[in-house]
Amino acid sequence: MTNQFPRPLGGRGPGGGGIRDMTTLNAEPYILPTAPIGAENPLPVFRGTSDDNQIGLDDGVPEEDRRCMGWRTSFRVLPHRMQDAYTRRRTLTDIGSVVIENERLRAAFLPAFGGKLASLIHKASGRELLHRNPVCQPANLALRNAWTSGGIEWNSGQPGHHYLASAPVFAAEVTGPDGAPCLRIYEWDRVKGYTWQVDFWLPHDSPVLLARVRLVNPHPHEIAMYWWTNMAVDEREDVRVLVPADSALCNPYSRSLEVVPLPRLSERGASRDLTYSTQSPHAADFFSRIPDDRRKWIAALDGDGRGFFETSTDRLRGRKLFCWGMGSGGRQWQEFLAAPGHAYIEIQAGLARTQMECLPMPALATWTWTEAFGCLQADPALVHGDDWEAAWGAAAERIEQVIPRARLDELDMALAQTSQSLPNRILARGSGWGALERARRERAGQQDPIPPELVFGADAIGQDEMPWLTLLTEGRLPCKDLSDEPGALMTQPEWMPLLEAGIESPDGDHWLAWWHLGNMRMEARDIAGACAAWQESLRRTRTGWALRNLAVAAKRQGNEADFLRLMADAWDAGPRIAPLAIEYGHALSDAGHYRDVVTLVRSLPEALRANERIMMLWAHAALRTGDTDGIEHLFDHEFATIREGEVTLTDLWFAYHERRVARELGTGVDEDIKRRVRRECPPPRRIDFRMAVAEADG
Repeated sequence: MTNQFPRPLGGRGPGGGGIRDMTTLNAEPYILPTAPIGAENPLPVFRGTSDDNQIGLDDGVPEEDRRCMGWRTSFRVLPHRMQDAYTRRRTLTDIGSVVIENERLRAAFLPAFGGKLASLIHKASGRELLHRNPVCQPANLALRNAWTSGGIEWNSGQPGHHYLASAPVFAAEVTGPDGAPCLRIYEWDRVKGYTWQVDFWLPHDSPVLLARVRLVNPHPHEIAMYWWTNMAVDEREDVRVLVPADSALCNPYSRSLEVVPLPRLSERGASRDLTYSTQSPHAADFFSRIPDDRRKWIAALDGDGRGFFETSTDRLRGRKLFCWGMGSGGRQWQEFLAAPGHAYIEIQAGLARTQMECLPMPALATWTWTEAFGCLQADPALVHGDDWEAAWGAAAERIEQVIPRARLDELDMALAQTSQSLPNRILARGSGWGALERARRERAGQQDPIPPELVFGADAIGQDEMPWLTLLTEGRLPCKDLSDEPGALMTQPEWMPLLEAGIESPDGDHWLAWWHLGNMRMEARDIAGACAAWQESLRRTRTGWALRNLAVAAKRQGNEADFLRLMADAWDAGPRIAPLAIEYGHALSDAGHYRDVVTLVRSLPEALRANERIMMLWAHAALRTGDTDGIEHLFDHEFATIREGEVTLTDLWFAYHERRVARELGTGVDEDIKRRVRRECPPPRRIDFRMAVAEADG
C-alpha cells in the first residue's frame, strides 16, 4: 500500500471541499425516560469449578462446528460486581451522547452505556436504521445483570452482554486518515486483563460508518477471546434477514443445537421461513454457516428491499439472527425492554461461528478487523422471492456496490495508523482501572504493553480504585468502617502478593484485607486458602461479609448444614441489606424451611419487604405453607429484574391457581388440576416471560 490516502467512499478525494467541515464530532444531550442503574451489589459472585460448558449438540452437527464449542464459556463476572438495584421507575434524564455525522449518516453513541451506538440515521430518507429504544430501562440480561436493548453494542471477552453494557467507557476524538474527526471508545478489561478499542470513522460523503476493532493481549500466555457486535433492528412481518449461507446452527433453547437449512424448515408437517422472524413461534438463535471463502455480511431488509446491513473484513466470521418469537412471552419481552409497538430482532457478527465458544488468542497477539454499517436498497422482488440464493445474492451484489470487499480491506489498512494515534481530546471518561494497571506495572518495573494511544489518565482514578492505589504506593490496604460496604473487588493475580505483603504490616492486618485476600483465592479456585483467609478475617472482626463467603464455600463443598448455619450467622451479624436477605431467603427455601422464609420476610423493614425478589421468595414459601392470602396482589406488581429465560412468575401463577382450584374442589393438586389450570388460567401478559412454552401450556 502507498502512503497516499485511499479515495473517500463518495468518490471525492482530499481537498475536495473542506473535509473537516463535512464530518463533525460533538457531544450532545440524549434525553430519555431513564431508570437509574442503582448501587452495585457488594456480595461477590465467584466463578464455578470449570471454565468450560457442556453444550448439547445434535448428532448432525459436523466436527468443524464442534472444535471450540463450550470452551472457556462458563459464567464469570469478578472482579465486577452485579448491577441489580434498578427498578422500573423512570424520569427524564440526559444520559449524554457523542454524535458523528457527515452528509449521509448521523450516528449517536452513549459513552455511559458501554459506548453503544444508539441511533444511526440515513439522512436522505430520514430513516432510523437501528432499533432505537424510546426508554433507557435496565433489565436482567447482561453478565452483570443490568442491560438495555436497542442500537449496536460491543460484547468482548466473555460470552454474554458485556460487563460494561451499563457502565461508562472512555470516548476520545482522534484524527482519521482523511483528516476528519474519528470517535474512539476503549477500556481495560478487568476480567482477563487486556485492552479493547473501536475507532469509528465516517469519511465525508461516505454511505457507511466504519468501525475498526483492536484487541490487544498483553500477556505472555494465551487467553480465551470472545467478540460479538450486537445490532438491534426493528421487527416487522415484511423484514427478512439475509446472509450468504445455505444452513445455520439453530439454538432453540429447549433442545440441543442442530443444523437447519436456510431459508425454510419443515417440521411436524408445517413449513416456515426462518429468515422472517415473525414466523418463529418461540425465541431462537440462528448462527449462519457462511463458507470461509464468501464475504461476511448480514442484512435486514423490508418489503421495499430497504434496510440496514453490516459487513466486515474476514476475521469476523460469525453472523447470527436472534428473535424473541411470537409467543406471549416473546411479545412481553419486547414491550418490557422498550415500549409497546417497539419490537426488535438482533442481527450479530462475531469472531467465532457461535456464541457458545471462545477462540484461543495467542500470547502478545493483536487482533483487528473493520466493520461497515449502512443503508441498503435491493430489488424487493428478488429479496423476498422463493429463490434463496437469488435473494441473498441480490443483497450481496448491492453491498459490493456500496462498499466493495477490496475497498473495505483498503480502508481497514488506512485505519490501522489511526488506531495507533494519540487522541486529540477526551470526550468521556471510563474507569480508573486501566490507569491503576499502568501504575502497577511501572512500580514493578515491568514493560507497559498497554498501547499508549489508549489514554488512561490518573484523573480517572476514583473511590473504587483509590484503596488499591494506596496498597500499591503505601504497601497497605486501608481498612473501612463496618458501617461501609467492603468496596470494589480485585481478582487480578498480580495483586495477590501485594495484598499478602500488605497484611504483614501492622496497619494492613485487618478484617477487610483478609476478606479481599479470600476473594482472590476463591476466584483462583483455592477454596481452602480462601476459607483460611476468611477465618482470619473473622478473628480480626466478626462480619457478615466473611460469614457469607464461608457459607458460599461450604455450599461449594457440598456441606448444606454448614451453608445454612453460616448464612444465618451472616444475617445475624449484618449488614441487613437486600442482597444478603435474598441469599439467606433462598438458602432457607432450598432447604425446605418455608415457614422460616415467611418469618424472615415478616421481620424485614418495609423497604426490604418491597424488594421484588423478596416478594417472590415470600410468595413461593407462602404457597408451600398453604397461606395464600395476599399472593394475588403479587401479580399486579411491575417487575424489573426478571432474568432472560426465567419462569418464576408464571410458575407462581400456576401454583397459586392450582391450589385455589384444589381448595374449591376439596381435593389435592393432581395432574388433572394442573392441566385444567394451564388450559383455563393463562397468565397475564405482564408476568409471562417464557421464551419457550410447552404444548401443554397452550
